[in-house]
This record gives sequence, structure tokens and C-alpha cells, in this order.
Amino acid sequence: MKIHVHFSPLPLEELFFTGKTTVVIDVLRATSTILTALDNGAKEIIPVNSVEFAMKVSVNSFGGHTLIAGERNTRKIEGFQLGNSPLEYTKEAVSGKSIILFTTNGSKAVVRAKFSETMLICSFLNIASVAGYICSLNKDVEILCSGRTGNFCIEDTICAGMLIDEIIKNNGENVELMNDSSNASLLLSRNYSNDISGTLRNSEHGKLLVDNGFEEDIDYCARLNELDILTVFNNGTIKILKFQ
Repeated sequence: MKIHVHFSPLPLEELFFTGKTTVVIDVLRATSTILTALDNGAKEIIPVNSVEFAMKVSVNSFGGHTLIAGERNTRKIEGFQLGNSPLEYTKEAVSGKSIILFTTNGSKAVVRAKFSETMLICSFLNIASVAGYICSLNKDVEILCSGRTGNFCIEDTICAGMLIDEIIKNNGENVELMNDSSNASLLLSRNYSNDISGTLRNSEHGKLLVDNGFEEDIDYCARLNELDILTVFNNGTIKILKFQ
């Protein structure tokens, strides 16, 4: 199994992902929010890459069965029903609902990789589940970090490295790291995985979230394997994958 890590989706064309197995990571906070929403009973997540498209899709939605959600500069967008805090996505708020989601980085990364044969959503919350499924596929993997406005993010990179480490534990010598980014991810994860919450708080994005009042989000997003859940993107939506 060959593994590539990409620190940002921006250098990659959409067609690059055609036929590939891809894992999308945006720890703070989109993929953590997506996983939480689906675990709490949301019907599906519809990721979009612009506010305008989110509004357009919402016009054709079915009233109270669809929520429009997302953030700009960490804060809920005016007129949207939910922001990008996973703590907002309670069972009472999202159960049975379709959620149209725009975020500054994460939803854009998902859309960028939309031609993947298999696309999995990952954060610290479900690393073990994603690693187990990848090992069952035994295919080459592209790990796509959402980054932050095209720049490197340490939290996404550490999550990617921890995912690689878990795959190595399961697949042993069958794993080959194909680029410097994958090797760097693994090294960083082994240095910082003993204090995920502290690392998130000290990250560039983490400091911004704390300054904007989202400190509880960091504690939640730092939880390791809190959710035993697999979610996949297919035909424009993200849903739970039933996997035994």
C-alpha cells in the first residue's frame, strides 16, 4: 500500500483524484463537525465550495428537513442556521436532517477530491475506524489535509501521521510512504500525539479559535477515537458507511 500526504488541496486539480482512495482531514473543524453531525443522526452532509452555491442549493431543499450551515473566519455566516462548531450539532438539532455545509477549508477540500473512487472523512475522532477500513481495502491512499487558506496546518498533519501509524500497525511492511509529506506527518505525529489538546491550542488555527470563543471545540476535536464511525462521500453527499 502506497501512501501520499498532501498538506493542502490547492496545488491539486480535481481530476488528480479520479479513481483514487482519498482521506480528507480538517481537524479544526469541518471533518470533526461532519462526523459529529452524522453520528448524531443527520441524514447526510452536502459539502459546497462557496456561500453562493450553498444558498442556491438551499433554495431547492425541503423546508425544515434541510439546514444550511457553515462559517467564515470561524464564525457562523449570517442567515445560516448552524456554524462550524461540532458542539452545535446535537441530536436535537440535526437528527434526520440534510445539512448543506460550507467552510473556509474543509468543505472545499472535499469538493476538490470529489472524483475519488472512495473518499473517507477523518479527524482525531475516528482514526481507528478509518485505518481499519483502509487496511481492508488494501489500496494506495491519498491523505488530503485541508490546511488553512492553502497553508500548512500542524493539526491536520499530525492527524494524517497518526492515521499512517495506525495503518502501519495493522498492515506492517505492506505500507510504503511515497513523499516527504507523508514521512514528515509520521514524525510529527510521534512527537506530538501524547498531547493532542495542547498541540491544538498552540496551533495557529487553535489560537484563533480560542480568541473567538471556541475553546471547548478544541477540547472536543482533540478526543482520540471518540466515534466508531465511517463516513464516505458519494454522489455529492457524505453519509455513514455501514462496514462490518
